Amino acid sequence: MLNVKNKPVNHPLSEYIQRLENGEALLKDTPENVLEVVGILKSYGVVLDAYSQNLIYIAEHQFLVIFPFFKYFNGKVSFSKLLHHWWHDRINFEYAEYCMKTMMWHGGGGLDAYLDTKEFQELAKAVITAKLKNDPLMQGLNQLFPDFLIEQLRVSAYYTGLGQFWRVMADMFLSLSDRYDQGEIKSIPQVVDHIKTALVADAVKPITYAVKIRDKVYDIIPKSAGLTFLADTAIPYVEAIFFRGTPFMGVVSYNAQAYQIPPDQSRFEYGALYADPLPIGGAGIPPTLLMQDMRHYLPEYLHNIYRRSLRGEDDLRVKICMSFQKSMFCVTTAAILGLLPYSLDTQDLDEKKANRVYLQKWLDRLKNSQILIVNK
Repeated sequence: MLNVKNKPVNHPLSEYIQRLENGEALLKDTPENVLEVVGILKSYGVVLDAYSQNLIYIAEHQFLVIFPFFKYFNGKVSFSKLLHHWWHDRINFEYAEYCMKTMMWHGGGGLDAYLDTKEFQELAKAVITAKLKNDPLMQGLNQLFPDFLIEQLRVSAYYTGLGQFWRVMADMFLSLSDRYDQGEIKSIPQVVDHIKTALVADAVKPITYAVKIRDKVYDIIPKSAGLTFLADTAIPYVEAIFFRGTPFMGVVSYNAQAYQIPPDQSRFEYGALYADPLPIGGAGIPPTLLMQDMRHYLPEYLHNIYRRSLRGEDDLRVKICMSFQKSMFCVTTAAILGLLPYSLDTQDLDEKKANRVYLQKWLDRLKNSQILIVNK
């Protein structure tokens, strides 16, 4: 009988297909890569913790506020914090909103579908009525533009959806760092296995959303909607942020006649897996905000490696981006293997073929990514 596992693959990234079939990762397993990936995910976990808390705070306490001047303060406004905010000595929550808007724009998954249902509209109208009870000006606005505030609640739903997703991811990355410090994590496949196990463990974690108005709690995304962590936030996030993304101003032309931006969103390749790290630090490059946030929380062992490099800290954000990109290939590996149709150790020929077709489709999308660069 033909052994599918040993059959040569006619694919430019056949090496990586075979790596995945062997239970390996898209990123080469070296001690340096392990150190970089774990170190950068430790920093990312700290930042995601802050992002998550703020997104959930905005969803629960700043909903239907047309001008939320203090949304980044998490309800703790003081003159000192205001000065730090103006001086930009703070976490760049704008990047979290950029990811939320990108995820909402690309859509996909159960959350996107639920927000177009009659059930959501009815629940949203009940919240709007309660919220505007003593606000005649906003009541008039709602009568003139009845879909405007419903759309604001759709945005709020994405705030909480992404916030709840990042809550799980932050805990996952911080626990990975703890296991590394304890000597439990020593290879890239172990990093991937840690992430995959955590994703599977929280796969059916409910995504819900309720707000409190005066003394009454109103559901916007009830548990009965059936939205879950993996299918309705994790997969759409990977699609929107890792793969599609958005074109950055100043990097490509927005002129329609230049044909530099595909007319079809599904053909976008501006996500984290495709990005060139060199523009990081330039104006109009949203990930610069994330790299700036992560630089404050780098583990000393990783920061020392950056300091000893050729340019020292002069291109620190670029180095952080390169390490971050490596880590995202590990997360992508975990997602791919976690969604595999059949077990990797299956002996059924048809199941092996199905797995290979599945992996080829993923690798087709990675042809133009930075996969070869990060593995040099």
